[in-house]
Amino acid sequence: MYAVIRAGGKQYRVAPGDVIRVEKFATGTDGSVDFPEILAVSGGEGKIGKPESEAHVHGEVVEEGRGAKILVFHYKRKKQYKKLRGHRQAYTAVRITEINFDGQSFKAPELVKKQPKVKKAAADEHETEAAAPKGRAKKGHAKKKAAPKKSSSKKTAGKKKK
Repeated sequence: MYAVIRAGGKQYRVAPGDVIRVEKFATGTDGSVDFPEILAVSGGEGKIGKPESEAHVHGEVVEEGRGAKILVFHYKRKKQYKKLRGHRQAYTAVRITEINFDGQSFKAPELVKKQPKVKKAAADEHETEAAAPKGRAKKGHAKKKAAPKKSSSKKTAGKKKK
C-alpha cells in the first residue's frame, strides 16, 4: 500500500512507516500532519487509482531542522567579480502513520522506545576487584614471554669507484 502525495511543490511516494523530509511548514499544536493533496493511491494488489475525497494520508512530525549547506558561487572572468553565498534549506521530517482509502486503513507499526541501559552499581565492581588477588594473572591468561633480541648484521655494499 502506498500513496503519491504533493507537499511543498514536490511529489513523494509514501507508505505507512516511511519518514520523508518536506519543506518546512507550520505544524499543529499536537504535531500531527494531514496531507490534503493526494495524487494516486495503490490498493495493495497492484491497483492504482485516482483518489476521490475518501483518501487521507496522516503523519506525525519527527523533527525540524536545516539541511546541509549549499554554496552558490557567482563568477565572471576578467571582470574581478566574485560572489559567494551559502544556503541551508529548512525542512520538517514527517513519519507517515496512516493511509486511508476506499474504506481500508493501513497503519504503520508502533515504534518501540528504547529504554536506557541500567548501569551496574559501583559497589559491585569494587567487590569483584578486591576478590581477585593482585599478584596473580587472571584465570585463562598466560603471561607473555619477551621476544629474544635479534643480532643486527650490517652489510656494506661495496661501491666501485672509477
